[in-house]
Amino acid sequence: MARFRTWVSIAVAGALGLSLAGCSSTGGKRAEDARKSQAAQGRAAVDTPRWTFAMITHSGDGDTFWDIVQNGAKQAATKDNINFLYSHNEEANQQAQLVDAAVDKKVDGIIVTLAKPDAMKSALARAEKAGIPVITVNSGSEIYKKYGAITHIGQDETIAGEAVGEELNKRGKKKALCVLHEQGNVGHEQRCEGAEKAFDGKMTNLYVEGTNMPDVQSSIEAKLQSDTSIDSVVTLGAPFAATAVKAKEDAGSKAEVDTFDLNDKVAQGLKDGDLGFAVDQQPYLQGYQAVDLLWLYRYNANVLGGGKPVLTGPEVVTKDQADKLQEYAKRGTR
Repeated sequence: MARFRTWVSIAVAGALGLSLAGCSSTGGKRAEDARKSQAAQGRAAVDTPRWTFAMITHSGDGDTFWDIVQNGAKQAATKDNINFLYSHNEEANQQAQLVDAAVDKKVDGIIVTLAKPDAMKSALARAEKAGIPVITVNSGSEIYKKYGAITHIGQDETIAGEAVGEELNKRGKKKALCVLHEQGNVGHEQRCEGAEKAFDGKMTNLYVEGTNMPDVQSSIEAKLQSDTSIDSVVTLGAPFAATAVKAKEDAGSKAEVDTFDLNDKVAQGLKDGDLGFAVDQQPYLQGYQAVDLLWLYRYNANVLGGGKPVLTGPEVVTKDQADKLQEYAKRGTR
């Protein structure tokens, strides 16, 4: 009888073990599905406090690149139960004042770009003194530690420039024009410097007023007309690629137009053959990761990167990837 009871106990224990294992497996999946459903419906997938994070960038008005960054940040903010505040100003001193305003609001975290870092030093020192964690995004990969940031998310602009130079070499280009649309932006200078370093041919910089597209077009057109040996034009932002194509056509030039960054129009340009290639730094990922990493830092003191920047690029994309990427670009995530 005792032996019978022992075998029954073993059988029951085994059945319970199988049942619990099944519950653990399917229950975990159900929980994950529930979290995804909540995020999709605009509800948080976590129960941490409703922290407020502010993102302050050097973007000008109407820059689609920063729309994509915001889309990523907002998606992560929804998931992480974050009150997300976004502001921007292309003037460095005005951007610094926006950081000061965020500090005065006693936000729980700040995400900031360092395109013109000298102007940001005092404001970020105030944030550090106030105990507000800071993450830099997009620009500032080489100096973020000096400004008290816990990490940086983006691409190394010099490495990205080198990727362009190497791609131009593969395409047999001999003379390239690098179009800088924002004077004083250290990231833009690094892109062209990196491209020139890796390019076997000759590269010339052309400075234009990025807020004035007719001026951008006429400047590129004039340069192509005066130097017919230019066989490649490299723009540093997606909105300028189509303008460069129009300038090339009006100048009667056969130069290939290539660009940094990706959006729907660039993807279409790659498909149509108007553009040779684009360098994608994945702005959606920059915004998403910035919010997510700030949340992880507040929640669990986690820091990614091991003291190095968290890189989101560069990725060289061509006509071969255009179809797939255009679908994502249309929804505002690439």
